[in-house]
Amino acid sequence: MNSSERAPAASFIKSDGSAVELKDLVGQRTIVLYFYPKDETAGCTAEACSFRDSYEDFKAAGAEVIGVSSDDAASHESFKKHHRLPFTLLSDPHGAAAKAFGVKKTFGLIAGRVTFVIDRAGVIRHKFDSQVRVQKHVEEALEVVRSLEGKSAA
Repeated sequence: MNSSERAPAASFIKSDGSAVELKDLVGQRTIVLYFYPKDETAGCTAEACSFRDSYEDFKAAGAEVIGVSSDDAASHESFKKHHRLPFTLLSDPHGAAAKAFGVKKTFGLIAGRVTFVIDRAGVIRHKFDSQVRVQKHVEEALEVVRSLEGKSAA
């Protein structure tokens, strides 16, 4: 999946167990959709906390942050509570959404860490793929959101 391509159809599981389609999330705000390997692991916690710490900046710039992993709703709720995460975490239990987005496993084993910025029209405007540069996911996404929404850093 490259920048300037339409985001694929994808389905996720919300914390209440119901399904949600990506198309239902797109439209009102720019979406920062980040795929990560696993709740409560060092890199994923650092990434989630970086998104948490910049969440108000994302909101002010007109975006919503959504994290996605294969973890179940109970794991996500515990992770959110433990780290005071203000944004939505969705489950992709069988990896179908990750596959639709072209998120590849590292060494064929570890779920990918890829962030997408999807504009209000459902077009992917940015993709950042790095298993180790977790802070860069947040920095690049915020920069792209601000440019899309015409907002500059305060």
